[in-house]
Amino acid sequence: MSEISNRMGSLGTENAFIVLQEVKRLEANGHKVLNFCIGQPDFSTPEHICIAAKTAIDAGKHGYTPSNGILPLRQAVAKQFSQTRGISVDADDVVIACGGKPFIWYSIFALTDAGKGHEVLYPNPGFPIYQSMIRALGAVPVPLCLRERNNLNFSIDELKEKITPNTRLLILNSPHNPTGGVLTRDEMEQIAELCINNDIWVYSDEVYSALTYECPFASIASVPGMIDRTIIVDCASKTYAMTGWRLGYMANKTLAPHITRLVTNSYSCAPYISQEAVLHALTANQTSVHAMASTYKQRRDLFLEGFSSIPGVSCHKPGGAFYLWPNVTEACKITGCADSEEFRKRLLNEHYVACLADIHFGSRVPGEGQHVRFSCASSTADIQSGLEQLNIFIKKHM
Repeated sequence: MSEISNRMGSLGTENAFIVLQEVKRLEANGHKVLNFCIGQPDFSTPEHICIAAKTAIDAGKHGYTPSNGILPLRQAVAKQFSQTRGISVDADDVVIACGGKPFIWYSIFALTDAGKGHEVLYPNPGFPIYQSMIRALGAVPVPLCLRERNNLNFSIDELKEKITPNTRLLILNSPHNPTGGVLTRDEMEQIAELCINNDIWVYSDEVYSALTYECPFASIASVPGMIDRTIIVDCASKTYAMTGWRLGYMANKTLAPHITRLVTNSYSCAPYISQEAVLHALTANQTSVHAMASTYKQRRDLFLEGFSSIPGVSCHKPGGAFYLWPNVTEACKITGCADSEEFRKRLLNEHYVACLADIHFGSRVPGEGQHVRFSCASSTADIQSGLEQLNIFIKKHM
């Protein structure tokens, strides 16, 4: 039998699901695991959205839709993007997909050619699918290191150094997974100037747009000269606690028809019922969204307060998303762990607290020490218990 392709062999995965399997094995053996590893809201999808889906089923909305999505949903997305980003988006600029992930590879596929040396800049640490899809599609991944001294962002000087004549696309994620970092308006303007001067596209991953805490959300598409070269991507998964409904949306006038063809060639269209549910989510009262965001902020603050009293742990205050990125360099030394991966494995297997290590989000940034990621998508009681167990784990080695 022939071997699988080199392209398939180079395709990575999302390590959160691998750690989740470890959690499930421990739970199957009777252990209660405090799980902070998965970026999935612990809230149920709001009832009014579920009712809208049931109504769609009863109305017989079971079949194919246009590949780019039903018009009322594209109109609602265009309106929401226009209002929340301070730009003008038309429904014809919008494409609906099965979640936000497909747009990552659709955009790279549409803007780079395999074997031509086309480069894609992406944040490191970052969502692991970025690097995975860049490499698998034959482009060249170029990491931009996020550092604590830059508020867990990359420096503009490093971006300048990394840009070459082969640079085709820059991936931005603000608010950011895994650090919770948020780009400032000044940083966006400096990035925009470089992209305009060097003719670079921007993939703006904005799936945590509803989760900013100290300042309003801002998109690089709102910077003058950027709307035409920015691929705006958002989804219902985080904002409306709809991860399993698999519904995402993008906007870009130039790329919309090309990405529509990619949808046609892959899975035809997003599920009709999910589209109807998200249409209702976008156009109904947003009280539930604000309530969930407020809860995540409270949980973030609880984590930060807890970390501040645990030996060997320090944590930058995240401005958005629902993650924390504590530095555990000293904690690793105290516990005798070689690195963050050993630290998180021992924390899981000895104290049944699950988190992710920095290496699950790319190569470790030189000089930045050891980090782990905790998700706020857990109850207050679980967070308090998790912090207690983390404290016990470290202090027993002092």
